[in-house]
Amino acid sequence: MQSSSDLTEAALIAKYDSPGPRYTSYPTALNFTAEHGEPLLVSEAQRGPLRPLSLYVHLPFCRKLCYYCGCNKLISHDPTRVDRYLDLIEREVTTRALQFAGRQVVQLHWGGGTPTYLDDRQVARLMALLRERFDFAADAECSIEIDPRGFAVERLEALRAQGFNRISIGVQDFDPLVQRTINRIQDEALVEALLDRARALAFDSINLDLIYGLPMQRREGFANTVARVIALAPDRLSVFGYAHLPSRFPAQRLFSTESLPGAAARLEMLTDTGIALERAGYRHIGMDHFARPGDELAIAQRKGRLHRNFQGYTTFGDCDLLGLGSSSISTVGHAIVQNHKSLKAYRSMIERDGHALWGGVALDRDDLLRGAAIRALICNLSVNVGEFETSQQALLQGARFVDYFADALDQLSPLIADGLVSWDGARLAVDERGRRLVRRVCMAFDRYLSPERTLRYSKVI
Repeated sequence: MQSSSDLTEAALIAKYDSPGPRYTSYPTALNFTAEHGEPLLVSEAQRGPLRPLSLYVHLPFCRKLCYYCGCNKLISHDPTRVDRYLDLIEREVTTRALQFAGRQVVQLHWGGGTPTYLDDRQVARLMALLRERFDFAADAECSIEIDPRGFAVERLEALRAQGFNRISIGVQDFDPLVQRTINRIQDEALVEALLDRARALAFDSINLDLIYGLPMQRREGFANTVARVIALAPDRLSVFGYAHLPSRFPAQRLFSTESLPGAAARLEMLTDTGIALERAGYRHIGMDHFARPGDELAIAQRKGRLHRNFQGYTTFGDCDLLGLGSSSISTVGHAIVQNHKSLKAYRSMIERDGHALWGGVALDRDDLLRGAAIRALICNLSVNVGEFETSQQALLQGARFVDYFADALDQLSPLIADGLVSWDGARLAVDERGRRLVRRVCMAFDRYLSPERTLRYSKVI
C-alpha cells in the first residue's frame, strides 16, 4: 500500500486539497436559518449555569478597500458615520446587558473592518459604554485589531489607557508588488515602531497577521516576509491561507487567477513558514497560529485546554461569546446566532427592536458531540477516546466513540492509510504531515457537508 511518504506533494494536493470549512464553529454559518433568532438566544442566556462572558464588537469601517478581504466591512471617508453606528451599538448593549446581567466579562475583542478607524474620543465612548453596562473582571483580556496604515504610533497610549492590553496588527505581506496588487501598501518601519512602543507600554501580547496565497506572491518573497517578521519577534502569529472566492467577494475579481500561486506553491509557503517559525522558537498552535512556548495559547494546547471560536484560537473555552454590531456572531449555551450583515438591516432592527438577530442554529445532541470532536482535532490535533467518552458521557448515553463516529472513521481510512492520521482505537491523532490538512480531517465528522455546500468554502490548502 502506498504511504504518505511515497506520495509526491502534487499527489497529496490532488488527493486531499478539497474545499472545506475553517471550523470557527460547528455547525458552520451555512447552517444558520431565520427560524432561530432572538427567542433562542434569550432562552439560552437564561439557562444555567451562567458562564462568564467573552464580548466581541464588530466595527465595520475601513478607509480603503483591500482587494483580497472577505470580511464584513464598509468603506467610508465620513467619520460621523461612526457616531451614528455607536448610537446603534448603545441600543443593542442596553438590551443585551439586561439579558446577561450577573455575568462577568473576562474577555473583550474589537474586530472589523478596522477598529482603529475610530478616533480616540470614539474609542473612549465605546469602552465607557461597555464598562458601564457590563461587569468587567479586573484582569479582563482586552484586545483590538490594528491596521497600521494611517495609525499614529502615539495612539497606542490612548488604547492602553482605555484598558486594552493586547493588539493584533495586520501585516499580510511586506513585498511591495504584493501590497500594490492587493491595494494594501504599508510601511514596515511603522509596524516595527508599533511593536517597540507597545512593548514600552507593557501590552501583554502582540500578534501579527500574515496571509499566504495572495496574488503575485512567490515562495521566496513570502519567506523573506516571514524572516523579517521573525526579526520583529511578536508574541503570536496568525498565518492564514488566502480564500479566493470572487463569486462572494467582487473585489477579488480585480486580479486574475493567473496571478495567484498554485496549490503546490501555497503548500510550499505554508511548510516553509512552519519550519522557519519553529526554528525561531515558536510553537505551531492548531491549524494556523504560532506562539512562543510561554504564551497562554501554547500552554493551553499542551494542557489540552485550547479552544476555537469566531475570533480564532483562545484560552476562554468556558465562556459564552456575545457578539455586538452588524454581522457579529454569538455562541451562548446550545445556540449560535448572528446579527444582520447588512448595516441597513442592522440599523432598522436595532431602532425597532433593540436587537438585530436574523437567525442562527439550535445545537442538538449530535451537533454538540461532533463539535467537541472537531474542536479537539483543530485545537489539539488529537482525540483521546477515553477522555472524550468521560467528558461527553451524558451526551453519548452509553455509546462508544468508535461506534458513534463509525462514519467519520470510515471516511478517514484513506488518510490513515496514507500516514496523515493515526488511529489505534484509543487515540485519533493528526500526524506531522497531516496537520496541513487538519480541516480535511475535521470534515469527516461534519454531517452537513454536501458537494454543493463545499463549493462555498475555500480549499483546505
